[in-house]
Amino acid sequence: MMRSGTSEEQLLEQQQQEIEILRLAKLREIEKRQKFSERTFKGKNIREHSIFYTTCVLAFFSVSAGSSILFLVPLYVDPALSTLAGDFISRPTLCVTTRREELRGLLNCTWSSCREGCTSDYFKCTHIYVNFVDIDKNANFTYPYNATYEELANYTLDIEKSTIESVLQVNIKGCGYPPSVRCNNFTDTFGYEGAIYPCYYSRKNKTVVMTSYNRDSQVNTIIHFFIVPFIITVISSVGICIIHCNCSCKKERPKYRRPRVENISDSSISTRVEQLMTPVSCPGQSGM
Repeated sequence: MMRSGTSEEQLLEQQQQEIEILRLAKLREIEKRQKFSERTFKGKNIREHSIFYTTCVLAFFSVSAGSSILFLVPLYVDPALSTLAGDFISRPTLCVTTRREELRGLLNCTWSSCREGCTSDYFKCTHIYVNFVDIDKNANFTYPYNATYEELANYTLDIEKSTIESVLQVNIKGCGYPPSVRCNNFTDTFGYEGAIYPCYYSRKNKTVVMTSYNRDSQVNTIIHFFIVPFIITVISSVGICIIHCNCSCKKERPKYRRPRVENISDSSISTRVEQLMTPVSCPGQSGM
């Protein structure tokens, strides 16, 4: 009886030890899973935050650049393109103001040599008409910057001037906004009869004359006010598309049919085992 009692106690101790070992193993496994899930959660958190802030930055640049194009194109880009299309001379020629007209009324003011503001209708306008030295006919002509006013007045008498009376404009559109365009200063400087100054005329339409022209400046205006915002808008939009819309090109993977998984529950296994253990009676052995 003592031996059986000690053996039962030993068995109980072994079972308890095994249970404790299993419990500790289970706890360790649970701790590992928790650490793994925490790491995964932290990784997802960092990824989601990075996607969120990247999207905000890209959306800001896309909206800002796209909105700026809407305002910059009519104010700066369109005049610059029209100026380049006019094919103005690259070096200045000599212009002389022949007359100036101050007109009123909507029908009389279809154009103006200078006006501040390009969107509203105007009822008062100034027309300044000039004659200029045609460089195409006088290829050797250069504007004498160091000459006095009397010398310039005498100089114009000996040079063949354009027979067509041209229109002087502050720029290709004849309008602008302060501080780049000040119509009072423009009219006072170039609007009196007999004024002599350097100017640039259009080879495609010699009736249009401007007081200043720089081709590189017009090209820089187009680059800075249209091409750069357009590129920023496109890159930002593509970045947002790649992050959220999965715009990358991927090959379609062939779809494989999932294999049928048989029932492997305990009841099905025991049923099959019983079927296998049952002896099969043959027709020839039934009489025996």
